[in-house]
Amino acid sequence: MKKFLNHTRPVLCAMVQDSTPEQMICTIMDSLYDGAEAFGIQLENLLPEYRTEETLAKIFKHCEGRPIYLTSYRGNQSKGLTDEECVEFLLMGLRAGLGLSPLLCDVMGDLYCPERDQLTFDPVAVEKQRALIATIHGMGGEVLISTHLSRFFKQDEVTAYAKVQKERGADVVKIVNKTGNEDEMMENLNTIHALKQELGETPFLFLASGEGGHLIRQIGPALGVCMYLCTVRYYPVTAKQQPKLRAIKAVRDNMFV
Repeated sequence: MKKFLNHTRPVLCAMVQDSTPEQMICTIMDSLYDGAEAFGIQLENLLPEYRTEETLAKIFKHCEGRPIYLTSYRGNQSKGLTDEECVEFLLMGLRAGLGLSPLLCDVMGDLYCPERDQLTFDPVAVEKQRALIATIHGMGGEVLISTHLSRFFKQDEVTAYAKVQKERGADVVKIVNKTGNEDEMMENLNTIHALKQELGETPFLFLASGEGGHLIRQIGPALGVCMYLCTVRYYPVTAKQQPKLRAIKAVRDNMFV
């Protein structure tokens, strides 16, 4: 199985959040010119009329074999779908990309049992998640478990969630900490160090949202975070904390020589 994270330095992953195939292809092509090494394709933004395996394969071919990180979150154009329907769309994306690129599938930490801080401990939901993770692995994909927090989590709270994700079967751990001030931002730096110690060889994507989120997204990979989530341009659905691809590439390339 080809791995998404096959690298010696943090990966530049360009996020693709458009609503039509042509817009997605344009974003991918622009990102290739600016140095993208992987693509985060957020399927939930694609309009329903374009949700076919054939259309997804057409989009993915423009990634030119670079790794693809797939999300199928609740909301945006998927608002109103059940979690089972979101999973069906995620698996459609996995099937469409097999043989084209290494694939990393995002499994929400509260899949099948929505929670405020996006990690469920409901035993039925957890077993369904484990079964889905086994299915993705069996199909040839890798799994990222994601948790987007509704409040600031201290270091020990973050590492506890990360260990749960790892035990549940994540190949990559992802936690986004809601960060509102400089003190919280600085504690996030210590949290990255703690995650390195706790997770060992398991790669992790630790990000911050909110007013204090910019610094972590810019320097986190220098401290142990596995990749940068970047944008080639800003538009309404883009997370404004994401650094511009061409700017952060210059930083990364000079930091990791």
